[in-house]
Amino acid sequence: MIVMKFGGSSLANADKIRTVIDLVRRELDRYPAVVVSAHGGTTDKLLFAARAALSGKVDVSAVEKFHLDLARSLGVDPSPIAPMIEQLSKILQGVSLVDELSPRTLDHIMSFGERLSAMMVASAMNAAGLPATSLNSFEIGLRTDSHHGHASPLSDIDADIAAAVRAARGVAVITGFLGRDPKGNITTLGRSGSDFSASIVGAALQATEIQIWTDVNGVMTADPSIDSRAENLPVLSFTEASELAYYGAEVLHPSTLVPALRKGIPVRVLNTTKPQDPGTLIVHSPVLTQRMAKSVVYKEDVVLIHIASPRLMSAARLLSSSIERLATHGVGVHLAATSEATVSMVTDRSYSPEVLESVLEDLGRLGNVTAETGKAIVCVVGAEMQGKAGTAGRILATLGDAGITARMISQSASEINIALVIDGTEISRAVCALHGLLLCNRE
Repeated sequence: MIVMKFGGSSLANADKIRTVIDLVRRELDRYPAVVVSAHGGTTDKLLFAARAALSGKVDVSAVEKFHLDLARSLGVDPSPIAPMIEQLSKILQGVSLVDELSPRTLDHIMSFGERLSAMMVASAMNAAGLPATSLNSFEIGLRTDSHHGHASPLSDIDADIAAAVRAARGVAVITGFLGRDPKGNITTLGRSGSDFSASIVGAALQATEIQIWTDVNGVMTADPSIDSRAENLPVLSFTEASELAYYGAEVLHPSTLVPALRKGIPVRVLNTTKPQDPGTLIVHSPVLTQRMAKSVVYKEDVVLIHIASPRLMSAARLLSSSIERLATHGVGVHLAATSEATVSMVTDRSYSPEVLESVLEDLGRLGNVTAETGKAIVCVVGAEMQGKAGTAGRILATLGDAGITARMISQSASEINIALVIDGTEISRAVCALHGLLLCNRE
């Protein structure tokens, strides 16, 4: 069996859904199971409706109209939409009455996007002569903890999921993004949750391959919107792909790969608009190229925090205390560096002035604190850098030639990435310069 996951952009309208059906049909000899995101734009409509309900206005017309129009365009029966829209409306009415939108309730509201999508895609498949059954992932055994908005799957769920999928009539069309906690509440898996769902389902089925269908040509050597020289990367290791995602590549999220990695299942990233292209295959072990590294990625709008302890607190104690205090404010850390009685850290994203002010006040109890906003991380990734002397020097020299000074540099012990902190205004120049180094530099 294989698992084919289709994102919202691949399901945005009737023509794209017909393309998806054709793609699934050509894989029938491999017994595909399909995982779907909400139709493009639906998640935003649901978020808008939830926030409007919090302000006292209950309006599901945008969500209803989109799905009714889509059903008509596909030539499928629209009647199953009505009860789901009624359920959604009742939940929003509850939000309006109590003037509260809890994470649990928001997860329930958000679930309607994937539920409607799975129903619509399965109906369209059946209308096209391809037998299919829609399945809600939270009803077939995808059990999670109760961390609403970013739930994690529990252990020992594979058998239930596999049994339900294999028992489905025709192609199983499964909701991505969703799970159910021990209390029976619907949960969501957070960022890239549908990709994660595909990996979970693939692991449960012991699939031969997990396909992530999106609107880009796999993983690239750089962001093509910044550097038009960007090329497709035909093969990556799980570790390289995770590092690229961690530092900003939008194609996959690191957690997506964990279930697949656990079972040794290859993941292929493909483009629904160019299905003939090979995309990127993500496998267990790296395949080395003749270049210095594989890709340059970036994460924008992070904060550089520097703490100096006048009491000469040890660097280890200062670092652990700082990270602990940041965690109490819900602030994550991407990079950290220490010297004697000083610590520098880069947050995982930008935070509101109110949150940042509270963080700095708390950290100020440890020492003198400064914070620089509007920073960015640019990272070079590739197993080719392992054991190669002088790589960091060439990277820094390249940035220097472009007139860019790195405020902080970090290299993992695995030696497959070198990350540098720069000013956010220098992202384009840094990416183009480093990408040029990768394209021209052959070992």
